[in-house]
Amino acid sequence: MNATLLVCTTCRAGQPTVKGQPVAGARLYSALANKPMPENLTITPVECLSACSNGCVIALTAPGCWSYIYGRLSEADAAEILTGATAYAATPDGLVPWSQCSQIFRKQSLARLPPQER
Repeated sequence: MNATLLVCTTCRAGQPTVKGQPVAGARLYSALANKPMPENLTITPVECLSACSNGCVIALTAPGCWSYIYGRLSEADAAEILTGATAYAATPDGLVPWSQCSQIFRKQSLARLPPQER
């Protein structure tokens, strides 16, 4: 399946903005974008995922699959995020078995959305 990893690039993660410095969400996106992506995973920056009190926030989605929103992340989590996203992209329905689920995804999940009907 082709999965999409959405990264909120406007998340400030409760930190004040510093003129000329990227906010936490933009730093997370850069950390992820600078890592090798599996061929079945696309990373996409988005303006806002409306989970501002839980920044930094990402979402995983794929056609016909369960979607997830994860929060309280940082650029230091980039490698583990990609590990979890790779496992998600390898499923036919977006349901990663708990034993194979990335530790950070087990603890940082904000929401799970059912597949949209086609």
